[in-house]
Amino acid sequence: MCEDRAMTGFVGDGRHRVAVLARDGVLPFELSIVHRLFGQACGPDGAALYEVVTCTLVPGEIRTDADFTITVTCGPEALAEADTVVVPGSDVDYEPHAGYLEPSLADGLARIRPGKRIASICTGSFVLAAAGLLDGRRAATHWRSSAQARERFPDVTFDLDVLYADDGGVLTSAGAAAGIDLCLHMIRTDHGAAVANDVARGTVVPPHREGGQAQYLNRPVPDPRISSTGRAREWALANLHQPVTLRELAAQESTSTRTFTRRFRDEIGTSPGRWLTQQRVERACALLESTDLPIDEIAASTGFGTAGSMRLHLQAELGISPSAYRTTFRGRDR
Repeated sequence: MCEDRAMTGFVGDGRHRVAVLARDGVLPFELSIVHRLFGQACGPDGAALYEVVTCTLVPGEIRTDADFTITVTCGPEALAEADTVVVPGSDVDYEPHAGYLEPSLADGLARIRPGKRIASICTGSFVLAAAGLLDGRRAATHWRSSAQARERFPDVTFDLDVLYADDGGVLTSAGAAAGIDLCLHMIRTDHGAAVANDVARGTVVPPHREGGQAQYLNRPVPDPRISSTGRAREWALANLHQPVTLRELAAQESTSTRTFTRRFRDEIGTSPGRWLTQQRVERACALLESTDLPIDEIAASTGFGTAGSMRLHLQAELGISPSAYRTTFRGRDR
């Protein structure tokens, strides 16, 4: 109970404190995402890395957008103690008055300490925008609410071609499921890919979908009668250490390169070459974090060939060099 835990809900044992702000009409799925993902993150000794607490502006029974309510015992005091604050969406965000900050909500947000991380899931971005936290920033929100968001908040750059956006410690995600991607991104930023990948495996979701992946693509769903490209992708992942050609990929599916490329784009949403580069980068990052292999060896084992080639690709994909990536993500636990 909140009142038994320093009035904020937090135990205060040194773990990173995450407060989830539940508003009237909260979407239960988005609320649970934060608990499920951060709650699974553990260090090498098995100890939990985060402590997650749900809070609300006025403790008590909270309406959800489903046919049940929830009881939240922690009030806005938890916001003042949090290292990260997450604001899920609510059905009130779809109402005509959405985007206007009520005094109680403004007072609650004012409790967040300067420099602390704040994030939103789906239309929770309306709250951050109304508070002025997104002014001059790039942000994500659900594509269905994009027109309303752009009209209400002209000082915010809403990007419909991303699953999430991270702009200087203020983070936003697109639709509800993109909240999973956002939470994994925060865990990966805090503790590296190995921890985030463990959480992803435990949740049975992809360990990494790029923030730049389009959240909504207006293209037809592939015909289920047409075979997928799964066999080719599995073969490619087993052969990342060597050059992989489009012709070889197509041969795994016994089809022409033109047909394979079309099916691949329909199924994955990007070209085979682009996907292959992303897999090489992801494999290289995992090796940089988890091994002491020289960068030349990692470049060779991931199919980049040379350290210079790998450096160019990591710089293009992540904006960081291999050595800087290793120092950043290995240095935190060493």
